[in-house]
Amino acid sequence: MTEKDTMKQIAQNYKSGELVVLDAPVPTCRPGGVLVQSLFSLISTGTEMMKVHEAGLSMVGKARARPDQVRKVLDTVAQQGAMATYKKVMNKLDSYTPLGYSLCGVVIEVGAGAEEFKVGQLVAAAGNDFALHAEYNWIPVNLCAAVPRGVAPEHAAFATVGAIAMQGVRRAEPQLGETSLVIGLGLIGQLVVRLLVAAGVRVVGLDMIEARCRLAEQAGAVACAAPDDEGLAAVTAALAEITSGRGADHVFLAAGGSSNAPVEVAAKLARDRARVVDIGKTKLDLPWNAYYDKELDVRFSRSYGPGRYDDRYELQGIDYPAGYVRWTERRNIECFLDLLAGKDLEVETLVSGTFPMSDAVSVYADLSSGALKAVGVLLSYPAPDPETPETRPRPAASLTRSTPTENTKARNGTAAKRLAIGFIGAGNYASSMLLPHLAQLPGANLVHVSTTRSLSAVNAQRRFGFTTASTSASAVLEDSSLDAIFVVTRHATHADLVCRALETGKAVFVEKPLALTAEELDRITETIATTGNDRLMVGFNRRFAPLLAKMKTEFGPASSSTRYLVNAGSLAADSWYRDEGEGSRFTGEGGHFLDTLSWWTGSLPEEVYAVGGGPDSDDVQVTVRFANGASGVISYLTGGNVRFPKETLDATGGGRSARLDNFRKATVWAGRGHETTRARSQDKGQQAEVARFVEACLSGAAMPIPLESLAATTRATIAVRDSLLSGKPEQV
Repeated sequence: MTEKDTMKQIAQNYKSGELVVLDAPVPTCRPGGVLVQSLFSLISTGTEMMKVHEAGLSMVGKARARPDQVRKVLDTVAQQGAMATYKKVMNKLDSYTPLGYSLCGVVIEVGAGAEEFKVGQLVAAAGNDFALHAEYNWIPVNLCAAVPRGVAPEHAAFATVGAIAMQGVRRAEPQLGETSLVIGLGLIGQLVVRLLVAAGVRVVGLDMIEARCRLAEQAGAVACAAPDDEGLAAVTAALAEITSGRGADHVFLAAGGSSNAPVEVAAKLARDRARVVDIGKTKLDLPWNAYYDKELDVRFSRSYGPGRYDDRYELQGIDYPAGYVRWTERRNIECFLDLLAGKDLEVETLVSGTFPMSDAVSVYADLSSGALKAVGVLLSYPAPDPETPETRPRPAASLTRSTPTENTKARNGTAAKRLAIGFIGAGNYASSMLLPHLAQLPGANLVHVSTTRSLSAVNAQRRFGFTTASTSASAVLEDSSLDAIFVVTRHATHADLVCRALETGKAVFVEKPLALTAEELDRITETIATTGNDRLMVGFNRRFAPLLAKMKTEFGPASSSTRYLVNAGSLAADSWYRDEGEGSRFTGEGGHFLDTLSWWTGSLPEEVYAVGGGPDSDDVQVTVRFANGASGVISYLTGGNVRFPKETLDATGGGRSARLDNFRKATVWAGRGHETTRARSQDKGQQAEVARFVEACLSGAAMPIPLESLAATTRATIAVRDSLLSGKPEQV
């Protein structure tokens, strides 16, 4: 028996709606978490089935279902053009996405910083990026909880969904003897009923399906009925009897759909100044008079509890002190498990069926069609065999194609020498801006791709024809068949991966920034000196943009003054750019603009002076002095309109002026006239950039950007940060 390389995982293509059980590389066990072998995972018959339903819609239907995303797309079209936007959207849509977020399994490997868990320990796990319908998952510590003795693993698989219900109950702040109305008795609603009953709260409920009403009554609800005239009358009468006519102390909206009836019924049956808690994705067109007259308190419940959507909590393992935040998402999961262990709560009657994960496609189809009428559906996985540890997944598990894809065959048709390329990282930028161009180059052979998430590697392999997909950067670094390595990961990892890649003797392409600190840059230069390997390229693509290159040729060689206006825009609240460990926004992106000005002036930067936009702003104004006396100003601004062009470059010198408008139009004024060139589509130079890199690697020619320039631009970017801190000009 051999070590296990791959695993089975359930995934869906959001563009086509296709749902499959596919082979994927086993995730590696990273620091801050544990590798878990799944025993049971729970299908969310609410959230997941809504996602499955949306994937089956037409493109118009998808747009109607997600108007928020449509607005973003329209803004991007206005700023970047239709073609670039189309490529980005299709890249996201035409990819396999994972399903699942609640499971129970066994720890098979413990990462550094997660030593509170032990190999062989039974745990419940959470997270729609982590606790997936897959045989193996890497789970961060704060999304993992030990299962108490006596709790069956199939019941522990409910813990994440149980935490969602628990957070909703906590938002209502119920007290002993109070009364609740639960509207919607699906999986979440059933769990809310059980939690309220366990807390000594009297419950009534409403649901269209009679079987769910009876199930809630079996769990302790006083009365449940359909929300028709007869059912509403029965529930209203029961509520009046147990509350002496006051109405419900709290109402839980656990129903989905596009009807506004739940919020209208909530107002009718709630008491004066009651609390209305929205747990599900419910239409909330609040009838103003009804809610005003009773001064109803409308509250939202956000997923599993405090810590959700906070990367510092979920990914970095930084807990909230219990004295300040008593019930975090992990403590909610633990509490739910404790209630199961103490027999204060039961979920066995919620299990409508348990199916092997190999049957997942038919199970989802039956749920979608209504052939399987279910509340809770479990997927089961092969149990781990403690007697055969050699079957555990390899630390650098990989998925290798036995048969080349059509794309690979086409590229293999030439007898010319081709550059064997490995990719570390294949996120949206790599998949939309680098890999499509490399895949079309006859001299490029995409051999090995590694990503931290299994499906990302599978998507890259499927779309671009990589021979091997893995989940370990080390697997790419140790692949002796490669000639060049691309590093397209988060900023904080660049310097270390570049050094390790250079030490292998291979050519290295790294996306900006090359380094975040002077110490990191020194390590890179020392590695180059020690190894003698100076085959390094940084993804400063703008100097390769055809329109900008043409504008420079027409402008001429004279020294000039330049101004680069960048309408960077605001960051989303959950953007990883907000993580201080990844450096400032300008440290991560500013190298693009410094490199462009350095290339334009034909000189290296010598001094920078930077002024910030205030304590809560990412705005930066930078003045740059170059060695040949030229000067430049970079205005990196984040508060502009989203539809205003992102980048504008102005140059002046020698009686000439030039302007680049967002890589769509370039104009040069000379003498008494001017010449304007327009591009059919926005091209920021990525295609020419990777072509030049591959050509240099194959021919042995110099790298497209001199090492001295790469280092100077990186030092200037770091000097901008230092100038912001010192308030003074900084030498590069």
